Amino acid sequence: MRSRIVVAFLAFAAAAVAVAGQQMPVGSQQQPAGKDDPIPFRSGVELINVTATVSDSSGRFVPGLTQDDFQVYEDGVQQALVHFSNERVPVSLGIAIDTSGSMEGEKIQSARDALDRFLGDLLGPSDEIFLYRFSDIPTMLQPWTTDRRRLKRALWGMSAHGGTALYDTVAEALPLVRAGQRQKKALLVISDGNDTSSATQPAELRQMVRESELLVYAIGIDSTAPVDWTRGRTQPRFPIPRPPFPFPIPPGSGPRTPTWPPGGYPPGGGGGGGNPQWLRSGERANIAALRELTNDSGGRTEVIRVARDLDPATASIADELSKQYLLAYQSPQLKDGRWHTIDVRLRQATYRVRARRGYTATP
Repeated sequence: MRSRIVVAFLAFAAAAVAVAGQQMPVGSQQQPAGKDDPIPFRSGVELINVTATVSDSSGRFVPGLTQDDFQVYEDGVQQALVHFSNERVPVSLGIAIDTSGSMEGEKIQSARDALDRFLGDLLGPSDEIFLYRFSDIPTMLQPWTTDRRRLKRALWGMSAHGGTALYDTVAEALPLVRAGQRQKKALLVISDGNDTSSATQPAELRQMVRESELLVYAIGIDSTAPVDWTRGRTQPRFPIPRPPFPFPIPPGSGPRTPTWPPGGYPPGGGGGGGNPQWLRSGERANIAALRELTNDSGGRTEVIRVARDLDPATASIADELSKQYLLAYQSPQLKDGRWHTIDVRLRQATYRVRARRGYTATP
């Protein structure tokens, strides 16, 4: 009898220990991720993650840097790095391509060709991708997959027509990218036009990008063909800013003189107060708006003049995604819902570094 009581007691104790091992008291913290585990990618918590791109004065990517080469400041205060990697990691990449009427012909064909090579030859086999097209509304062509054949079939089924719901598409794509399974997460947008159809406001979308922690890239096709105002195209909802732009003009572009349609300003154009909508010949893509979306994230906007340049532009972005540095630090901030600046610096002053400009400490 005594032995049976002892056995029963030991069995009960073992069960209690097993249950306790499966439960974590409220407020306790999990152990840090192991060496091979992906670091978490969420703001408003202890660990803040930053992807940094380093280039030399010629614009070439700089490999082989170490943790000691970087300094990271939050709100002007230097932070100690707790994680560093200079190796390529798999990426969860969302792609959104403009299929509005202005992309018809050579542009949509060049986009198919460039993305076909981008997906098949330039990205890693473990990278996962989803594909959107957008005209009047965003349309999912292919959900997350690593199967390049599915993505290519979706690409070759695209056709160009309708308006441009760029802001709505990015707003819809951001949470999908955040749900990706890979350590690095990015969104690539390809467009040749200003938004004409979205309900999402630019300021609202910029805040969404700030809170997402994603790298956002854009390729703007800024063709040199004059705007044809006789075909009744939909006018952009949001004015393209008058020069000087608040962002650097791409090298070699130089200032250009606006070209107006015969008879004066664009029909129906104009912002508030009767002022005409400012559009330049050959710059129907709102490059300033694209840069507003990409610059805070640590990504960039690539401006091309002709559609055939989509191939080298996508190749450059693929190369960048493979040569970036991953940094992480523990933020001293509380989850106060405020924007906190991030400034990444290099000890080697001759190099340039690009990284996201801050994060929102989401409660």
